[in-house]
Amino acid sequence: MNAMSGLALNGQPLAVAVRLLDLSDPREAARVEAFLARHPDATPFHRPCWGAAVARGTGNPALALALEEGADLVAYLPLNLIHSPIFGRMMASCGFAVAGGALVKPGVDAQMLFAALEELCQRHLCAGAEMRGGPLPGDRPGWVVKTRSHSGFVRPLAADDEAELLAIPRKQRAEVRKGLAQSFDVVTGGAELAEEHYRVYATSVRNLGTPVFPKALFRAVLDGFGPDADILTIRHEGVAVASVLSLYHRGAVMPYWGGGTWAARGLRANDRMYFELMRHARGRGCTHFDFGRSKTNSGAHDFKRNWGFEPTPLSYGVYTAPGQPARDADPTSAAHARRIALWKKLPLPLANLVGPWIARGLG
Repeated sequence: MNAMSGLALNGQPLAVAVRLLDLSDPREAARVEAFLARHPDATPFHRPCWGAAVARGTGNPALALALEEGADLVAYLPLNLIHSPIFGRMMASCGFAVAGGALVKPGVDAQMLFAALEELCQRHLCAGAEMRGGPLPGDRPGWVVKTRSHSGFVRPLAADDEAELLAIPRKQRAEVRKGLAQSFDVVTGGAELAEEHYRVYATSVRNLGTPVFPKALFRAVLDGFGPDADILTIRHEGVAVASVLSLYHRGAVMPYWGGGTWAARGLRANDRMYFELMRHARGRGCTHFDFGRSKTNSGAHDFKRNWGFEPTPLSYGVYTAPGQPARDADPTSAAHARRIALWKKLPLPLANLVGPWIARGLG
């Protein structure tokens, strides 16, 4: 399907048409990148390279809906078609992202975009869709807007290391100072650090009771983003104990996939890692630190507040197709509590073998 045309409102043809874009066409991808460069709310997850990395790394196809007024792009909605034999099928904007909802030019009605997304769900036999940010449907049937489930955390970077330390609340600052006193090796790089990063990250998420994403996803993001992504790793006595893969966008650094081993906690390696990332980001010319999203009232939510970040509520739109049950892939759901407890006890090699098969369907 190359186009979705002929839609109308109240029986009258619209000057704005909705179309399914082919982002494998370099000219189309460049056109989208130009639209993103002009839009103030664009995120790294809106970029075609994100959807392509998710498709390559997890097998979940990338799609993109657009509203066009003549030759002009006036709205854009990137998507991944997420399939899970456990949780079912859904359209995510964007897959494996914390943002990436619709981008709409001022004065443009997004209702056609929402209707097209609903139609895509039906065509692809999806139970529903999730839009992470952007303008959201109000009273459209089947939609629920969630405003309290997640919060984002962003603050400016300080001018230097001492000012950065003083920006951290006293109790957490003491933990960072303990990490700074440790004899660590701090290394930064790209794909050459991917294997080491994955070992640390896989250990960390297993310990939290969460299946790890496929290794190919991390590789694909590093390849797709080029200089706009890197890895920072903390080594103790030659062994990696904490590591984070970060994205860079419009002067902000976003530590996206990070974690530590059991040893990291006692060594304060995670505290050192985030402080070193702040230092590294300043060296790259960044002005803001985007700590990403966390579930409201979760441990991660409290951890970020301890660093002096104030939560900003995020809004998500969740669509459930007619006759379909609501999709539940929420790791904090009571329905999954027993599974999470069991997962924490799995031997790491088994968790790493089975985990990617499950995680590629979480979206």
